[in-house]
Amino acid sequence: MRMDKVATSVEQVDEPAPDVAGEDLRASPRFTLLIRAAKLVSAQGEFVCVIRDVSETGVSVRLFHALPSCQTYELHMPGGASYEIAKVWERDKEAGFSFVHPITVEQLINESGDYPKRGLRLGLCFPVTLASLTQRCEAMVENLSQQGARLACDGLFAIDQTVRIEAPGVAGALREVRAKVRWRREHQYGLVFDDTFTLGDFARLAARLQAPALLEVEPPPAA
Repeated sequence: MRMDKVATSVEQVDEPAPDVAGEDLRASPRFTLLIRAAKLVSAQGEFVCVIRDVSETGVSVRLFHALPSCQTYELHMPGGASYEIAKVWERDKEAGFSFVHPITVEQLINESGDYPKRGLRLGLCFPVTLASLTQRCEAMVENLSQQGARLACDGLFAIDQTVRIEAPGVAGALREVRAKVRWRREHQYGLVFDDTFTLGDFARLAARLQAPALLEVEPPPAA
């Protein structure tokens, strides 16, 4: 697996994108964010998206599966900022949302705030089997990123030790992931994967673990 490259350049365009969140949104100054990964948090879980463009009143995103059947969401940026949003439209694995509260476009783009920029991390909890050459134990993943995971288990593993994780894959069947232990705190471990997830596989795995029916739903066609 390879990790998708995430661009952070920003381009201002002369014309607003059509039909994102109504006349008010179309009248707002519009910016295009090129492949800015973020997550949509809903009552059904946390899901990966890619921000395509944003204005003071709304945002459109690329999806990797159908949206949960919710009307309101929170858009969480990798830098820690979050925005309450409401769904306006969905088609062809894209969706448009309006901001529930006023936002500053420049702040969203630059992710200014109290948190440094960091990789996208999802609060997913699911059981796995953790094994080394000398032991094998059950563990619980507590959060997951493209590059690694935090998990809890009763086994004793050393820093920089190579381990194998048996976990559900994107297609639903069990798969083995090799990783190294980067830190240990009592019964919690931080692991770094030898092979990272692409953004698309990461997004589909998150859907498989939380709401697998979303992978089977055909998105509405473009008008």
